Amino acid sequence: MQHPLTTREKAESEATRLVNTYSDMILRLSYSYLGSTADAEDICQTVLLRLMTKAPNFSDRDHERAWITRTTVNACKDLLRSSARRSIVSLEAAGEPEAPAVPDGTVVDAVARLPRDQRLAIHLYYFEGLPIHQVACITKASEATITKRLSRARQTLRTALGA
Repeated sequence: MQHPLTTREKAESEATRLVNTYSDMILRLSYSYLGSTADAEDICQTVLLRLMTKAPNFSDRDHERAWITRTTVNACKDLLRSSARRSIVSLEAAGEPEAPAVPDGTVVDAVARLPRDQRLAIHLYYFEGLPIHQVACITKASEATITKRLSRARQTLRTALGA
């Protein structure tokens, strides 16, 4: 006979599910936004902690994913605006740890050179597979704006990649 799970076991099980389901997506998105593995890891931890401590009620998994994506973008923006970030001196001699696994380097490098709003639209649409209406909702832009950003980004990438 099975005994019911304790509150602690339920919380640990939910935390494990959240980490296994969303940590890679959060890392990829925040790395794409910030360009730093260390900052991406900090954002991932912050977003997951926020999710576990606030424990919002989601209507479904899509709503949960949209909340996590929006929270990740907001955390990245907060980090870029923070005064602590502006006072940090780069330590190029120490080198940067390897970034999360990404597709072909040439394309990723070209995407990384795009303006932030286009890069974010490309990442959410192509790398995360979100539809345009969700990208618009997450970025707080209109669907027409997202479509235009994707179009401009694709044109820039065609030129940069010689396609």
